[in-house]
Amino acid sequence: MIRIPYEEAVSVLAGILVRRGFDEKRARISAGLFADANRDGVLSHGLDRFGSYLQAIEEGLLVPSAEPILVHSSGALEQWDGRSGPGNLNARTCMARALELSGEFGVGCVGLRNTNHWMRGGNYGWQAAESNKIGICWTNTMPNLPPWGSSKPLIGNNPIIIAVPREDGPIVLDMAISQFSYGALSRYAAEGSHLPVPGGYDSYGKLTTDPAAVAESMRPLPIGFWKGSGLSILLDLVAASLSGGKATCDIEPNPARESGVSQVFLAFSPPDYPGLADRVAASLGEDVRYPGRETLERRRRSEKLGIPADEKIWSTILGM
Repeated sequence: MIRIPYEEAVSVLAGILVRRGFDEKRARISAGLFADANRDGVLSHGLDRFGSYLQAIEEGLLVPSAEPILVHSSGALEQWDGRSGPGNLNARTCMARALELSGEFGVGCVGLRNTNHWMRGGNYGWQAAESNKIGICWTNTMPNLPPWGSSKPLIGNNPIIIAVPREDGPIVLDMAISQFSYGALSRYAAEGSHLPVPGGYDSYGKLTTDPAAVAESMRPLPIGFWKGSGLSILLDLVAASLSGGKATCDIEPNPARESGVSQVFLAFSPPDYPGLADRVAASLGEDVRYPGRETLERRRRSEKLGIPADEKIWSTILGM
């Protein structure tokens, strides 16, 4: 693992994106979202994913110049079409719109269809919390998770993010519905590490801590067993309903071609309850991990030392 100055990472990534059809402003915003993921210690959904982002451009699945458009409005609820544009930029735009709606109505909901992988979903939770709003967002995916009682990947691991603002740093949950996301499996495998707990089944149907075996079989465990399976199905159904887009069963099951997904962005302007989030965090104790706590610590280290990056991946990016 190496450390890279944040601005250097953004500059390099933005330059690559400009040469692939992005205008300079959008290239820097997109590059910043990748760098933010590494800055906060989420390597699996930062620079690790940059190659797949470029592949989607090369294959015509991601249109660099496309921006999302409003297709339906009903008060605090809107539907937007991502027009196959960059998933991270589409998501950032739609969370920003949900935040605007929440300022007008107290709550804002944007359903987004026809978009691409949003990379690190936590970025949009932090976006809401840093605007002093509660944010909830989720995305469906291609079929990559077996529903409870099946060995076939028929549902998605549908990441969900819940963020609450707090004076000493937001509380932000960012998780997939599988016990380990595919990005996390890839990162564990790249580091030559086993999972801390069984994460799914191998091709022989045996529970395993081998991340590569789980990824190959496409049989990760859902969180909470049957409860996670049920949550995945309902998140998918609500996302497709609110966006008017594709459900998981309509999305091509190809990891290198995941596109046309549906997403939801919710923002709330909560009444002011001074110190509530701080009291909740303090009640957990000094040594208890809560969502977002380690992120803040990693961010402070990155601001001082540079963002962490896999040396091989950074070398590959420099070669682009």
